[in-house]
Amino acid sequence: MTATDDRAPLKARLLPDRAETVFGDYKKALARDQAIAEANRCLFCTDAPCVKACPTHIDIPQFIRKIATGNEEGSARTIFSSNILGMTCARVCPVEVLCVGDCVYNAKGEEPIQIGKLQRYATDLAFERGTRFFEAGPDTGKSVGLVGAGPASLAAAHRLRRAGHRVTIYEKRSWIGGLNTTGVAPHKLRADASLEEVEWVLAIGGIEVKTGVAVGHDVTFEELEKRHDALFVGVGLGADTRLGVPNENLGNIEGAVAFIERMKLEKLDLSAHQRCVVVGGGNTALDAVREARTLGIPHVTLLYRGSEAGMSGYAHEWEAAKVEGVVPEWRLQPIAFEAHAIGTAVSGVRCQRLDANKKPIAGAEVTIPADLVLVAIGQATLGELLAALPGVKIEKGRVVTDEHGFTGRKGLYAGGDCRNGGKEVVNAVAEGDAAAQAIDAYLKGSTHG
Repeated sequence: MTATDDRAPLKARLLPDRAETVFGDYKKALARDQAIAEANRCLFCTDAPCVKACPTHIDIPQFIRKIATGNEEGSARTIFSSNILGMTCARVCPVEVLCVGDCVYNAKGEEPIQIGKLQRYATDLAFERGTRFFEAGPDTGKSVGLVGAGPASLAAAHRLRRAGHRVTIYEKRSWIGGLNTTGVAPHKLRADASLEEVEWVLAIGGIEVKTGVAVGHDVTFEELEKRHDALFVGVGLGADTRLGVPNENLGNIEGAVAFIERMKLEKLDLSAHQRCVVVGGGNTALDAVREARTLGIPHVTLLYRGSEAGMSGYAHEWEAAKVEGVVPEWRLQPIAFEAHAIGTAVSGVRCQRLDANKKPIAGAEVTIPADLVLVAIGQATLGELLAALPGVKIEKGRVVTDEHGFTGRKGLYAGGDCRNGGKEVVNAVAEGDAAAQAIDAYLKGSTHG
């Protein structure tokens, strides 16, 4: 087993000319005067629907009121008390369908409060000033192991340290931060910002991070259970799902998540590509088409087997993609990839046209030209990693837990994508935080978990 605990400085490990550096902020930050003016629009609802819409239940009226009164530090403390990854979530949360989407101004037919931008204003100031809000609690003598170094585990680890428990995170990869570092669209969050936040979370002290450790291979879950008083599993999703059609092994065909990771961490030369086809209709597909356009590919097509109305991706993201020049092809199902010659790179995607019920239309085939294809139809689930453990239930590849993340096996909890199947960063944070509180209660003997 190989393990490293060399974390400093995390950002220095990134290539300075990686592809993602061409991306700027899609949603511009607010200046101080803008933030105060926007904060003063808030009605400070007593029974605020925005709070209920937030998975981490940040006291939104409270943090906005503090901005309005010039108490930026207090505002940030309110945010971080509920969501220690509040800086990331201010950027990547789909606020249009969460807190902003439930703002009471919507019902009045008026512009909703820009909650995400206000949250970014307060959290960014805290980072710029180097403000630390929390300290590790008195040592309890208890130890917790966490599997995976993504948002769920980071949130859980920080909460557990505040409670005084010793914490060790095991991560099979060399990067910390999960998809925040390797998978979030860079127009929302770049890898350097994610790693800055990781260092800020780890600065509480007493969180040991062991990278290069694949749990289940280098060390078993049973061995970790003997080593620690409780375990939290916060692994994400696995490899991109393949289409399973002929010629899928041609050159320049890859999973969208794998491509996004390369784009965020590596230097890419896409100058030879003229036509990119992204297969899928979810948020990963929408990220991929926007990234392909920004990286200079002139013709980018979103190919989806359903209709525009049936896409699972967020409508506001698709509207932005259309503005950026992405062209859609609806109701087409890929049936094979084509190439100009045997063993060469892809030249097109042969598709079957579908009717409104997604049934094949006889004789209706079309080939969409492409010299780069990104497949964004989902990822493998990793809940099966726990399937062999007695007391753990797996359904459709997901770990089944109670509302607090308890798996049913003594001392074993789970949260994040392995539990929810791939929701938002804020959901992972909420599940990690809830599990940490349940673990703390268990370790103090007040629950049976």
